[in-house]
Amino acid sequence: MSKPVYKIAITGPESTGKSTLSAELAKHFNTLWVPEYAREYIGSLKRDYTARDIEVIAKEQVQREKELLKYANRFLFCDTDPLVCHIWHLVKYGKPSDAISKLMKETKYDLILLCDIDMEWEYDPMREHPDKREWLMEKYKSELKNLTREYQLITGNENKRTDHANSVIQACINQ
Repeated sequence: MSKPVYKIAITGPESTGKSTLSAELAKHFNTLWVPEYAREYIGSLKRDYTARDIEVIAKEQVQREKELLKYANRFLFCDTDPLVCHIWHLVKYGKPSDAISKLMKETKYDLILLCDIDMEWEYDPMREHPDKREWLMEKYKSELKNLTREYQLITGNENKRTDHANSVIQACINQ
């Protein structure tokens, strides 16, 4: 009988090392990770993105998770989740998307790692809010609480962040 695959969300505000952490964890555990689809999607647009685009991104992100879950080795690391799209839509358009809210409630993870803002913000053309980091971090915590989703706060820079996440994952699976 095969062991279960744990689906782990790596979430948090922009520029908190989600992509790097996802890739490092997948390498460490010899498994797959789901890259952030928003980068691919927004990067291919020849126009400004819209509220509908964020909904498309959220749906495709979850679909890619479902596909890769079939091939993952004990863990699947998800670089972003519907919560990221929910908060993105909320901040950009001032209201939640019903489609994303529904997807966020339906999509379950075995573990949620919330990346802290203790890393320096780095410029990227897709990042929009260097001045709202503290507010965004509180928004993530508040939304997770409202969803009654437990999470582990991941702190530290570079290797320390990966080591911290590794120890949290080991502790959770050894319970």
